[in-house]
Amino acid sequence: MTGKSAWIRDVRRGPRPAAHLIFFPHAGGSASYYRPFAAHLGERLDVSAIQYPGRQDRWNDPFVTSVEGLADEVVGCLSPHDPTPLVLFGHSMGASVAFEVARRLADLGRPADRRLVVSGRRAPSMFRAERALHEGTDEELLAEVARLDGTADQLLADRDLVRLILPAIRNDYRVIETYRPPADAVLDIPLLCLTGDADPRVTREEAAAWKAHTVAEYQEETFSGGHFYLADHTAAVCRAVERFALGTGGSAPLGEGGAQY
Repeated sequence: MTGKSAWIRDVRRGPRPAAHLIFFPHAGGSASYYRPFAAHLGERLDVSAIQYPGRQDRWNDPFVTSVEGLADEVVGCLSPHDPTPLVLFGHSMGASVAFEVARRLADLGRPADRRLVVSGRRAPSMFRAERALHEGTDEELLAEVARLDGTADQLLADRDLVRLILPAIRNDYRVIETYRPPADAVLDIPLLCLTGDADPRVTREEAAAWKAHTVAEYQEETFSGGHFYLADHTAAVCRAVERFALGTGGSAPLGEGGAQY
């Protein structure tokens, strides 16, 4: 599988969508994680998800080793002439990739409206140095994955499966731990920040700082739970994203939510 079909997995596409929602997975995550979300989203939204290399049906594809590199690959798969409004939803590592995609689309002058949803990730201006888990032992890396509760215990107990997925997890942690975002980068598109109130990776202050990274509309919503709060609140998260995507519930309507490029 090559080209767009390798990177962008369509979950649902319609003839005349109001917007195209694209999910960007977390470290160790895959496009299939977000497939069930489509059941909670209205038919006005096309739904797709990004499939990073090195997992599932892309086992043999070479890793991309930086957030910027991942963003470049995704942007290369998006039509520069498609007028359908884009809503980029990134969770954890995916939030950084989606942020970089949004920056690149602005530079390229893509004609469609764009919106950005960031989830479970501190703002670029809130960088903090941390221990590089991607350089640690397998046990240390798996302990962090288990602590964040992003993978079922029975999955981590399957040593054969762990041996298969561990290289992708380690590369994803390398990607996000070596990312040095521009602290002063500012978008001119609406931005929604979602977070869990007990997330061990993101403080309330670090999440709220996303407000400084757009000169357009900014919204926040907080849910109960930790780093993977969205697993327990899938329907509510989708409702919040759909309101934001379609410009209902206080958001500016599509076509009026920030500068067009």
